[in-house]
Amino acid sequence: MCFVLLLYGFYSKISNNQKISNNDVLNFSLNLKSSENIKDIKIIDQNNLLIVIPFSILILIGLIMISSASIFIAEANYNDPFFYISRQFIFVSMGLLAMVFFLIIPSNFLLKIDWLLIHISILLLVLLFVPDIGTSVNGSIRWIRVGSIGIQPSEICKFSLIIYISGYCLRRTSELHSLRNFLKPLALLSIISLLILSQPDLGSTAIICLVVVAILFYAGISFFQFSLLTILIAMLGYAAITSSPMRIARMMAYTDPFDPDVVLGSGYQLANSLISIGQGGFFGLGLGNSFQKNFFLPEAHTDFIFAVLVEELGVIGGIFLIAAYVVLFIGMLNVALLCMKLKRVFQGLVCFGTTILFASQTLFNLSVNIGLLPTKGLTLPFISYGGTSIIIMMSLVAIVLRINNENKLS
Repeated sequence: MCFVLLLYGFYSKISNNQKISNNDVLNFSLNLKSSENIKDIKIIDQNNLLIVIPFSILILIGLIMISSASIFIAEANYNDPFFYISRQFIFVSMGLLAMVFFLIIPSNFLLKIDWLLIHISILLLVLLFVPDIGTSVNGSIRWIRVGSIGIQPSEICKFSLIIYISGYCLRRTSELHSLRNFLKPLALLSIISLLILSQPDLGSTAIICLVVVAILFYAGISFFQFSLLTILIAMLGYAAITSSPMRIARMMAYTDPFDPDVVLGSGYQLANSLISIGQGGFFGLGLGNSFQKNFFLPEAHTDFIFAVLVEELGVIGGIFLIAAYVVLFIGMLNVALLCMKLKRVFQGLVCFGTTILFASQTLFNLSVNIGLLPTKGLTLPFISYGGTSIIIMMSLVAIVLRINNENKLS
């Protein structure tokens, strides 16, 4: 994590001394003379700290908890207790390289290639259903295997949609209220949602819909359009749940996971998650001392890693984790608000969409772990095991940091 801090410091040094035109230097020096712009620069530096510090803490906690939560299943499946944590170190290293890339390139470059990103995402989603390319795990076709590495197109799609919808809203800022321009992004969202829902992956579909609707609302669609869109998505969600026996079973288990008829079936994951959290108490059983990760709690190193964290570190550890998330979200939201103040609409929408993505996925995962929502296949950002997820999310953090530092020259 020290490397992350050094990387950020090195980038800030470069960004503050990069070559710009004489006119830019003159304008920037004149702006510095106003107290308002001096205040903005202080806010930018504060936002950097609000993002980098909790981000580094979350990455560190994630590595520690994956090492603890996966040790038994890794030993059983691969005869190597450090199989998952060693791979996660590789994924985080790849994420750091991705961060270097996105810290270097200007944010406007993403605006120029947003159409390419969304086409690549749709192509990857389609390839999932091509025989011998898409890989089925636990009944879901969510990964494309490249050697020993699995690529999850739905995670890439989250990244691409944030960039594309933000760019679309910039290009159609004054026309979003027209029916034609309002329906275009919805048609795209419908195609992508159908592809992801067919995997099946209702959790990722819900997150993507939420992020797109939030960006459109922040960009200026009317309250009527927002309400209509919300009702439509709710109806489609209801139809998706009631049309699947598996999802209906999960809803029944959600209402009472300890019911004798469901506790060993659809309610097994939630029941063991609640047992894990209950055993932790306020101060936990100690790092590495979880009982439930020993083949009782399924997906202990991915979807239900928060339950293991609370069992080992207690409610205090869970509160600390949530506090780190809150600080990160505040820092990113501050960047979004400053961008809009500086009339950098695309950058502001990207930061806002990233904040909504992280916040909603975190809230969904925590709610599933404590029984406030039915079980879904959503990972906990920066904490759960997963290659595509951690690389994409680290890339988004780097983009927000890049945008924040670009605000100094705006």
